[in-house]
Amino acid sequence: MPQYYILVLFFLIFFSSSSHASVQDFCVADLKGPDGPAGYPCKSPANVTVSDFVFSGLAKGGNTTNIIQAAVTPAFVAQFPGVNGLGLSMARLDLAPGGVIPFHTHPGASEILVVTRGHITAGFVSSASTVYLETLKKGDVMVFPQGLLHFQVNAAKIHSSAFVSFSSASPGLQILDFALFANNLPSALVGQTTFLDLAQIKKLKGVLGGTG
Repeated sequence: MPQYYILVLFFLIFFSSSSHASVQDFCVADLKGPDGPAGYPCKSPANVTVSDFVFSGLAKGGNTTNIIQAAVTPAFVAQFPGVNGLGLSMARLDLAPGGVIPFHTHPGASEILVVTRGHITAGFVSSASTVYLETLKKGDVMVFPQGLLHFQVNAAKIHSSAFVSFSSASPGLQILDFALFANNLPSALVGQTTFLDLAQIKKLKGVLGGTG
């Protein structure tokens, strides 16, 4: 192919792909507007300040005096408007001794975790039911692919903590235990679909506030 045609083809491909690039520097979330699939509407640039791009809420650990002895402090778009439309966000995990982040998924994002204190046993299960499990120490990093069930457990005798980052400003969350036992799904149906004993299902519903 003559060089001229190669050059023309290059520019066609380049400008075609570039036409989908962002035409504005940022889109700080207007949290008073509706949250749709593309995120929140943009705040007027005239009303944007540096505070929209700074979040200090991860400096302090969350309250772990609860049933899971753990806390998640989010820096998602609802708390950190500057990440709107950027395809990223963060959170802090704090786990007291014995603490656990139960099996859960993030339908809208992959997650990457870095341990900052203690030891955390973490893992995920693939769609082929293969388990990927590791006990992580300070400085270790693990990734959890989008939509797959995963968990974190404190593997130390001291408080453990980590920071996580997501590939979405609003990654979504569904906790398996709550999906099964914290709503009004009939206990008999839960038993049919999980093969759990009915008495145990009712006990878990009682603990997590479910009915049925």
